Amino acid sequence: MESIKKIFTLKKTEFKPLIDDNNEEDREKIRITYYQSGYGASTKASGNPVVLKTGLHNLYNSFEDQCRKQLSEQQRLKQPYREEQERQRTELKKRETAISIYNEQDKSIEANIDTKKFEMVDVKQNPDNYGIDVDKRPKAQFYIGLLLLLPITIYLFVFYISASYSGFFKDFESDSIAAAIFDANAFNKAISDGLLEAIFVGTLPFVFMGLGYLIHMFQKKKNKLAFLKITALFLLTFVFDVILAYLIERKMFLYNAVLGEKFTPEIAIQSVDFWGIIFAGFVVYVIWGLVFDFVMHEYENLDKIKAFIRSKKEELQNLLSKKSELQESIDKIKHQVTAINGKITELQSKIDGFVFPVKEYLHYHYQYKEGWYQAISAELALPHKEKDELLNRCEEVSKIHLSEHNLNEMDFQHLLFTKN
Repeated sequence: MESIKKIFTLKKTEFKPLIDDNNEEDREKIRITYYQSGYGASTKASGNPVVLKTGLHNLYNSFEDQCRKQLSEQQRLKQPYREEQERQRTELKKRETAISIYNEQDKSIEANIDTKKFEMVDVKQNPDNYGIDVDKRPKAQFYIGLLLLLPITIYLFVFYISASYSGFFKDFESDSIAAAIFDANAFNKAISDGLLEAIFVGTLPFVFMGLGYLIHMFQKKKNKLAFLKITALFLLTFVFDVILAYLIERKMFLYNAVLGEKFTPEIAIQSVDFWGIIFAGFVVYVIWGLVFDFVMHEYENLDKIKAFIRSKKEELQNLLSKKSELQESIDKIKHQVTAINGKITELQSKIDGFVFPVKEYLHYHYQYKEGWYQAISAELALPHKEKDELLNRCEEVSKIHLSEHNLNEMDFQHLLFTKN
């Protein structure tokens, strides 16, 4: 068997499988060499399929060995892998730079988040540090003012309901000033008198509350027009209270008047009850307005802080959203970095291996096989049927050979053997 191998092993001096594609003369010489080698080996072995198997094996090993030794050609064939590896390394640097930038942004966002959280707590103790002109402890003043405002508001509701009913609708049955100003059944009596009377008496206190609210709003505008409006509102309230006191004092006077006695403004001005009604309404109303303005001012102080905290919460939410998006981007790029490192490693294993030029080998393989088949047809004196059977057996050996080396049905130019 060893002698058979020597017979069909190509001489290394004749084997130059990797040549310039443009050198057609060299290619033709090599083709003829393989053809003649197959022809001669087949003639000596009488087309024996076993010898063909050995010849093809030696052909493959010799071709592979030459491929490994031709370093310059291997460098050329591996150049696309090196270029791809460099491209992947460039992409890797871009990803690593992006991760570095994103990490810096993440640190900046984290610092901003901590700052926002601190400001939300610190603004309650040090509002001046954030440009908020408020009392540092407005809550106590606000609740004290509110505690005073509620009973005064109830008092004004009772006073104006009772006084308006007494002044406009009530028929006096006594001359008691207390009964005139504070009638516990004034609203019920107004309902009994009619729907319009009830609406008038029930809504009149809200008119005064509305005037007090307008005074508070006008006070925010520090100009002459606002001052004139506030003065006009106070005068309007005072005039209404004067009219109300005048009507009540008139009814009280007429209840005790003798026949022919008339009530005049001079009598009203000289009456203590007249001024008592005015002060019971207007003065308390002024006090209510001052307390209301104070409470609203303290509430606005609280609201400034709340508004500041709300704005910081919105900023904090935006920062958290940015941080989440940034983290997703970082995780995505890290996955890309892992994939790129895998590609670089894979390409390096290809570079460390060697490239087997499949189509080049198949070209010589088929030349050798063609010479082998031609020798069987031309040199062997066998019946036609036996020749066909021998050719079929040799074809089967050729297919098995290609299959063993994963070269059957190849549709690509090169086969890469990586280094593990």
